[in-house]
Amino acid sequence: MKKIFLLLFALLMVMTAGAQKKREFRGAWIQCVNGQFVGMSNEKMKQTLIYQLDELQKTGVNAIFFQVRAECDALYHSDLEPWSRFLSGYQGTPPQPYWDPLQWMVDECHKRGMELHAWINPFRAKTKNTKELAVSHIAVRKPGSVFRYDGQMILNPAIQENRDYICKVAEDIVKRYDVDGLHIDDYFYPYPAAGHTIEDDEQYTANTHGIKDRGDWRRHNVNLFVKQLHETVHKTKPWVKFGVSPFGIYRNKKTSYIGSETNGLQNYDDLYADVLLWINNGWIDYCVPQLYWQIGHKAADYETLIKWWNQYAGGRPLYIGEDVERTVKFPDPKDKNSHQQPAKYELHKQMKNVSGVSLWYAKAAVDNIGNYSTILRNKYWRYPALQPIMPFIDGKAPKKVRKVKPVWTEDGYILFWTAPKGKGWKNEAVKYVVYKFDKGEKVGISDPSKIVTITTNTFLKLNYINGTKKYTYVVTALDKMQNESKPKKKSVKL
Repeated sequence: MKKIFLLLFALLMVMTAGAQKKREFRGAWIQCVNGQFVGMSNEKMKQTLIYQLDELQKTGVNAIFFQVRAECDALYHSDLEPWSRFLSGYQGTPPQPYWDPLQWMVDECHKRGMELHAWINPFRAKTKNTKELAVSHIAVRKPGSVFRYDGQMILNPAIQENRDYICKVAEDIVKRYDVDGLHIDDYFYPYPAAGHTIEDDEQYTANTHGIKDRGDWRRHNVNLFVKQLHETVHKTKPWVKFGVSPFGIYRNKKTSYIGSETNGLQNYDDLYADVLLWINNGWIDYCVPQLYWQIGHKAADYETLIKWWNQYAGGRPLYIGEDVERTVKFPDPKDKNSHQQPAKYELHKQMKNVSGVSLWYAKAAVDNIGNYSTILRNKYWRYPALQPIMPFIDGKAPKKVRKVKPVWTEDGYILFWTAPKGKGWKNEAVKYVVYKFDKGEKVGISDPSKIVTITTNTFLKLNYINGTKKYTYVVTALDKMQNESKPKKKSVKL
């Protein structure tokens, strides 16, 4: 009976491993605009973030979107924009004692093998609840650069100087920090509010670009910006990924034949964001639509939308923005005893163009609402995952590692290897994947369950017992875009 149980357990593990992709984006958003850090001491904020990062790492998260610019401000040292009130409590006031949250997060994420994407809100210059702006804020220095809308201030996308300014801010971040990505969300022109109008008559009258329709003209302004920002990021550091997280509905079917069978606010018509154009023109490197609704939502059904994005947005890596709280709040329409996480992840498996997830928001995942993270740890993200490849940035793998050898040291039995030869960001190895196989197992690098670690080190401490059992270790090299080299094998007795 025991043998049968062990056999069934082993079969279940094989099936679980087979259900997992070796390459998968597993992200989480850590926001500041909700005020979660206001009033915290530096040490308390660091403790909070360390706890979140540790828990997210255990869950399997391999990328963090960290909000560093919520309203033309900064959660990092900037000579261009004032310190954020969401950090110190008062815009323009630096943290005391001084520290740089972005630099700290880059270091902490990289220490855990995670990517760090600096998340900025490009056009929003003031949120509703901000009462006072610093004298160095752009809306104070150049009041003509913004328009007011429903208690907010928005950098006018029609003004080329504004687009240049945002790109300058992005360039500054990418140049000075070792970020893996530059991330923008769904705020372009403001979300529509009853009784409010966008004040851009002056700019439209001055230069229509030959475009007669005001909506098309606004979309043109945003298109110019997205293209410029993409070019700015890659000119500064070609390997830094530029991504966008748009609202979850592109267009409704009743508005356009290409739209989804939904009935809600639309990126294209209401926010003037033509996301499909950006994808098809290669102006973004990845897309994370915010599909925060539940399966069965009357106006915006999750299943309808994930199928729509899978069909139309496959021109660039596609990751799905998941609302953790809403996912566990609603029952699966086909199984009232379960919340919707299993059903949603089953849909992910069926979508050939979906290659990852980002969790909204990090704290909800850390708090393990509805056992969401436990399920990820034990099933869907049981094993590590490499990032999806981006051959349009770089598709060539580095050379193999060299001199793989186990050595006894005063710290124990250590497997060492030497980095492969390679010059330039496209050819240099920056990380390594170590796989482990039992005697008699087929050796290959396609099974994520065989991954021991993904590390920046060129060594691994081995768990030596008595030297009687033989294993095969495999080491591969990863470049900045996580292209993987051919494997290098070494037999070891432990």
